[in-house]
Amino acid sequence: MNSNDTADRTDFSTPKLSESKLEILGDNCNPEYKSILSKPAITFLHKLVETFQDRRNSLLTARDIAQAEYDKGALPDFRQDTRQIREDKQWRVAQIPAPLLDRRVEITGPIDRKMVINAMNSGAKVFMCCFEDASAPTWENMIDGQVNLRDANLGTISYSDEAKNKQYELNAEHSQLIARPRGIHLPEQGINFNDEAIAGCLMDFALYFFHNYQSRAEKGLGVYYYIPKLESMEEAQWWDDVFRFTEDYFSVERGTIKATVLIETLPAAFQMDEILYAMRDHIVAMNCGRWDYIFSYIKTLKNHADRILPDRHGIGMNQDFLNAYSQLLVRTCHARGALAMGGMSAFIPNKDPQKMAAVTAKVIEDKQREVTNGHDGTWVAHPALVDLAMSTLNKHMNGKANQLDFASPTHTIDADLLLKPCTGRRDEAGVRKNIRIALYYIESWIQGKGCVPIYGLMEDAATAEISRANIWQWIHHGITLDDGQPFDKERLHKWLYQELDTISQEVGEARYAAGRFKETADLFYDLSTAKQFANFLTLPSYPLLKGASRL
Repeated sequence: MNSNDTADRTDFSTPKLSESKLEILGDNCNPEYKSILSKPAITFLHKLVETFQDRRNSLLTARDIAQAEYDKGALPDFRQDTRQIREDKQWRVAQIPAPLLDRRVEITGPIDRKMVINAMNSGAKVFMCCFEDASAPTWENMIDGQVNLRDANLGTISYSDEAKNKQYELNAEHSQLIARPRGIHLPEQGINFNDEAIAGCLMDFALYFFHNYQSRAEKGLGVYYYIPKLESMEEAQWWDDVFRFTEDYFSVERGTIKATVLIETLPAAFQMDEILYAMRDHIVAMNCGRWDYIFSYIKTLKNHADRILPDRHGIGMNQDFLNAYSQLLVRTCHARGALAMGGMSAFIPNKDPQKMAAVTAKVIEDKQREVTNGHDGTWVAHPALVDLAMSTLNKHMNGKANQLDFASPTHTIDADLLLKPCTGRRDEAGVRKNIRIALYYIESWIQGKGCVPIYGLMEDAATAEISRANIWQWIHHGITLDDGQPFDKERLHKWLYQELDTISQEVGEARYAAGRFKETADLFYDLSTAKQFANFLTLPSYPLLKGASRL
């Protein structure tokens, strides 16, 4: 097996656009939007959707089938039908292009124009620009994001902040840009295919490639993506087929598209080799998306009474099941010639010297653990932390671009270790903090903002997901808190609406009155107490999303 083997790949030809119909429901009158939604761009998107939407839907059904087995008592494990892929030590992924070999510090953030400029000017090696968890999927956000990234790749992006009388321009030297489309589970409500919302990921992927592959090629660059939320080798193969279809459609070289896959679901942790193999012509790295991974651990094992997680605020990468996941990702990636990226430090700077000293210590501790485990790079959420993360990695790496030569420990990392339960606090303070953070985030999300500073951290959708999953699992299993209080729907209801008063005091009467906190609390209560666990809180939140009624 090697990176040139193609006999086992899906064979398809460019389909003819038959009677299928792609209908744009969102605003297409704005001149910038017209340029993004041009006829050639939409023709390409139409062909992608016609070719891949049905298969995407089948993959989502397969997820539900697998989850039903976990709900009945099964546990994730390494696949027997793909043992040959894992045991064959000869195959490798295709060569990593030079622009992606040094990714010691990456900064992540939403597709907002000013933030794109600031992130690319931050000094980080890479800016991962997120159409998914860090961006609320309003039509305006999604199309404005495409405009912003097109201009960033052209080098023409700028932003005028009239309130501050400040102009933002892109530096000559700036971060490498990688786009993160939405996960395959998320719809795009602004475009229908045969009266069904298309997969948001296909829209994000297609429009970004169409508008940027030529400008990037002129600079000697491919088109680079971060792929989120995969759960299986089959989903990885789907994405690889999307890549190959696109390269053939535009007659560009195989491997023009390069992907980094986020390993942020529990099922995917047991299929790392298989995901690398399926995408071996296009994949360059995998990443520890650890906050979503904790959420996925809860979601996957939600019915397992022996694997209830404690308060999520006390769960760090020092926990055995998370440290094992980090080490296995490093070991697997390096064995196949791929980079192993570490996770997010969500801290933001604090003006209080003592608090900032605590932030600094926590960031250093986290990044030292990652680099010692063998990771080739790490994530930060704020430009002010780029230098701190870089200096921490450099002290261990001696200025090397990566650790592809890292000798991983040979201890066994098996299913028992990856699934190992952990202990910790289960108290009222943790519940109340989970409530407040989730309400702050969801309220911002439905108002169109997907990246929110909350209590000293830059939070995205993963935070709210962990918070409500933590609470749902505790109620579902009827746990008793550390002080002896039973935790049930009634207690949650009481604390939830008390925390609305706390939020009102924190934000002030005017902001509270102008906000949507009450309907957010109602949604949060419904999600946290529902008999059936909602796979993603964003999906039932769509009807509340800013501008949803116009589509």
